Order: sequence, then structure tokens, then C-alpha cells
Amino acid sequence: MSGDAESGTGTGIVLDTRGHILTNNHVVELAGSGGAISVSFSGGQTAKGRVVGRDTGYDLAVVQVSGVRGLTPMPLGNSDNVRVGDPVVAIGAPFDLDNTVTSGIISATERPITAGGEASDGSDVSYVDALQTDAPINPGNSGGPLLDADGRLVGVNSAIRSADDGAGDGGGDGTESGQGGSIGLGFAIPVNQAKRVAEELINTGRATHPVIGVTLDMDYTGDGARVATKGGDDGPAVTTGGPGAKAGLKAGDVITEVDGERVHSGDELIVRTRAHRPGDQLRLTLDRDGKDLTVSLVLGSSTGG
Repeated sequence: MSGDAESGTGTGIVLDTRGHILTNNHVVELAGSGGAISVSFSGGQTAKGRVVGRDTGYDLAVVQVSGVRGLTPMPLGNSDNVRVGDPVVAIGAPFDLDNTVTSGIISATERPITAGGEASDGSDVSYVDALQTDAPINPGNSGGPLLDADGRLVGVNSAIRSADDGAGDGGGDGTESGQGGSIGLGFAIPVNQAKRVAEELINTGRATHPVIGVTLDMDYTGDGARVATKGGDDGPAVTTGGPGAKAGLKAGDVITEVDGERVHSGDELIVRTRAHRPGDQLRLTLDRDGKDLTVSLVLGSSTGG
């Protein structure tokens, strides 16, 4: 793929016989403003592609090619059934080495990570409730498949932790954003989430994001995710009539658990929320003035970019 004076490479996953290919947003973003996309297949065919839709928040995009016959969609697995220790295989083109296969295991599930964040306003940050793997993933693997032992797609390889990244969880960089190599810490978007987003991108060109309807204090350094005292443009921190307001959330509440699982920061709450669909019901545990409360909340919807 190329756009303007820059170019980038990555891997993709054939979704259907109509030529839809799933990849990462950061793989195609250089072509987002009219750049060229060239898709090379393992059989040697090359075709031009166009972006059908892309979403920064999930770091996913769908490209469509035309005039290519004999496309075989990749079988989809169920990422909800993936367990730590399961064997997996990653396929891609690391450092432009086409058709490279590496193997490993699932090292962790539901690993909250953020990637991107180069834009000053944070609009390019991706939030992923990721599958972690020690299968070697390197620049060029982004957007490629993570397969289970039966050859079914369970994840979309999206980010790595390099040796020169900052310490702590959630600092994985998109594998195309630098030239750091694998140290056995790779992250993939679960296929169940990727499938939903891909279907929305194909059908409407945009994906929906589940939302709580509050503004978070992202500078809060305590344990948990704190609802800010003010929203954007000095509006209310809890959106009037939104999901949070209906559930009884108030400014200053600290959300400590989602469905019984601890959350330690605002980023982690966003990740946990993004793992769901709009309309899903969550059970939130709050710390309000030193007292623990539990509320039920039905997620709302917003359109991502």
C-alpha cells in the first residue's frame, strides 16, 4: 500500500468470495486519503484494492479487490473458546518475507492494550481486549491471521511489545509503526470482535462503538476509572439521558469492576467496554465517597471513525 510520499506493508485475511479483505487500519491509513492499495496473493496474483471502511478505535479496516477469481474465505473460529496454552500459528509477511509462518501458544486472554496515540488529540488510539501470544510477530504481520490448531481464525495480529517500548501493559505499538523485532509479546484482536466490526464496515462503511455515556478523568492516577467532574466544552461529565445517567452514575464515581473483573484505569475501562456490543448489559462496581455500589448499565452506541 502506498499514499502520498509514504508507503507501508501488512497482511490481510480473505473474508468472502466478493473480494473483501480484513486488515488493520494502521496498515491502510496511508491510503486513506486517496493513496493506492496493491494486494498480492499467495498464489502470485496482484490486484488493486479500495478501502471499504476503516475504524481507528478498533484498528480494523476492510479492503475490497475486484477481478480476482478463486478466493477462498478463511474459516472463522470462536475467540470466546480460546484458552491460555492453546497452540496457535501466525501467518504474514514480516519484513516483506511473504508467506511466513510462525507458531506459539496463547499466553493470555482479555489482555487490555492500547496502540497508536501519535496524534496530539488521541484520535488515533486503538483499544483492544487482546489475545496475547508468543508466536513471533514482526513488522509486516499486522492484519494477518492468528490461527488455532484446526486452522481457524481466532485473532487478527495487530500489535507487539518491543524491547524499547515503555514498561507496563498497554504499550504495544502497531507492528508497522517501528522496526522493533519480536520478543514474544504479540497481541491479536479477537475474531468475534473483528467479525462484528468487519460486517459493519462492509455494510455501512463505519463501525459502531459501545459507550457508557460518561467523560473519564484520564489523568486520574488512583486504582480504577474515575468519572470526570466536567465533560467536554464544560458540559456534564455524565451525558444527560445517556446509559450512565440512566444507571445512576455521577461525576466523581470511580469504576473499579466490570462484570466482576477489576479495571485499573480509564484506558482499561474503555478496552473492556469496546469488547462488548451496543445494547449489552454490564454490571459496574463503583466507589462513591468510600462506599461500594453496584449498578446495571445498558451500553449505548456511537459511530467510530
